[in-house]
Amino acid sequence: MSNSSSSVSQFLLLPFADTQELQLLHFCLFLGIYLAALLGNGLIIITIACDHRLHTPMYFFLLNLSLLDLGSISTTVPKSMSNSLWDTRDISYTGCVAQVFFLYFLIPAEYSLLTVMAYDRYVAICHPLHYGTLLGSRACVHMAAAAWASGFLYSVLHTANTFSLPLCKGNAVDQFFCEIPQILKLSCSHAYLRETGLIVVSVCLCFGCFVFIVVSYVQIFRAVLRIPSQQGRHKAFSTCLPHLAVVSLFLSTVVFAHLKPPSISSLFLDLVVSFLYSVFPPAVNPLIYSMRNQELKDAMRKLMTGCF
Repeated sequence: MSNSSSSVSQFLLLPFADTQELQLLHFCLFLGIYLAALLGNGLIIITIACDHRLHTPMYFFLLNLSLLDLGSISTTVPKSMSNSLWDTRDISYTGCVAQVFFLYFLIPAEYSLLTVMAYDRYVAICHPLHYGTLLGSRACVHMAAAAWASGFLYSVLHTANTFSLPLCKGNAVDQFFCEIPQILKLSCSHAYLRETGLIVVSVCLCFGCFVFIVVSYVQIFRAVLRIPSQQGRHKAFSTCLPHLAVVSLFLSTVVFAHLKPPSISSLFLDLVVSFLYSVFPPAVNPLIYSMRNQELKDAMRKLMTGCF
């Protein structure tokens, strides 16, 4: 990293409110959301790990999704809560680097995993006789590892490139956590074009994943509509709709956050949108998956009955 970049010892994050009372309200709100995310995702992880009936590819990928959700919400929310509680704005340089690294590791890994999960549903519904062959335990582990590894590689490239740039436009980040677009605004070098090039390549890869998900679901819906019994169609849709809802929530919030028109941009809107894509999905994903999945609900009920 360059000397100019290293000379910045800390960054100032954007607070949610100006008064101490509203800061405490923000702390309580984020605390409630964070505890809900910990409880929901933690319960899914424990339930899947403990119930041998859920040791299938779909639930294996869901367990990985819950791990990624726990990691992503833990990257941003605790620091924001701490700043609100102690009425401060600062985050250390190292802390900012860590936030960027983990955020850009976990969110792309989640997107990759959602793509893998679309493939899982495609094979399960369109090629059920080959499901055990195409999605054996080794293949599932390899696909999940590839999703995690892709996120790690993505993060290493972007984090190293972003923090190698000289920063000379202050240290105030217009966001409640450190993210690359806000760090680039502090750069005084045209070298940020390298990062822009990386982002363009990343967008192309993300678009490829999006096309794969769309094509998978077109094939899934065509196969489901050919099922003669209404009960069979309902069962097939019930295994796909939670994943489709999670994908839609993930993509809509991320795309709007990064592609919204500059004309409607404001600090308040940026805060709300960043909250929607970095905090909201990890908190509601467990609810989405457990609401329509009777098998998962029964396993959770059995686990809690056994504990109490």
